Amino acid sequence: MTPQEISPELEQSIETFREWVNQCPPGGMVFFGGAGVSTESGIPDFRSTDGLYNQSYAYPPEVMISRSFFDAHPSEFFRFYFDRMIYPDAKPNQAHRKLAALEKEGILRSVVTQNIDGLHQAGGSKRVWELHGSVLRNYCMACGKEYDLNETIAAHEAAEDGIPRCNVCRGIIKPDVVLYEEPLNGQIMQGAILDIRKAKLLVIAGTSLVVNPAASLVGYFGGDHLVIINRTPTPRDRYADLVIPYNVGEVFDF
Repeated sequence: MTPQEISPELEQSIETFREWVNQCPPGGMVFFGGAGVSTESGIPDFRSTDGLYNQSYAYPPEVMISRSFFDAHPSEFFRFYFDRMIYPDAKPNQAHRKLAALEKEGILRSVVTQNIDGLHQAGGSKRVWELHGSVLRNYCMACGKEYDLNETIAAHEAAEDGIPRCNVCRGIIKPDVVLYEEPLNGQIMQGAILDIRKAKLLVIAGTSLVVNPAASLVGYFGGDHLVIINRTPTPRDRYADLVIPYNVGEVFDF
């Protein structure tokens, strides 16, 4: 779908959404986003035809980003991780920038994100609940020393087996991301739940809403308007006041 293919109904939905945003009371909006928010920054999502779940590897991607696989096959994990999940040159897109502007204006209470790319903060957002962590933070599993992304990439590239290791104790440097089989951070979950409960307008964007417990957070919303912006249908569409099957960045271009 291109801008020229917007139907009158879709155009009206986008306009209604923008009106709701502009009419939202201070701190009344919460944004809940997934991988589709970052695709316009050049980062592939998980379930599209060219997404992570449709790549050819010896193991399925959902297996390779599990904690048990990380522990058993760290070299294979890091080969996939740095090959398919790290995009250091990605820049914030229009959605990231607009959300930061809405926060600065006092309309947006917070961003709740399933993404690990740090683009919301790079775009200027301050209150961001990162449900699945961030590739920008890394730490030694043995001594706890912290490493930024560039240091971790350098350690990965310098290692014969591809496993980044601490320059102090030689422990494995683990990204501060939540792998399958790992629990989400309780404080972050609680903060996201509290903000969603307070929201008058909840905007869900760029997520299929099939991965729990993150997707279950939507159930805490009891405000006025639920808007879903996603190219494909989600299990929550029937509960939404507006469903906008379009690119997130273009919907936020106002």
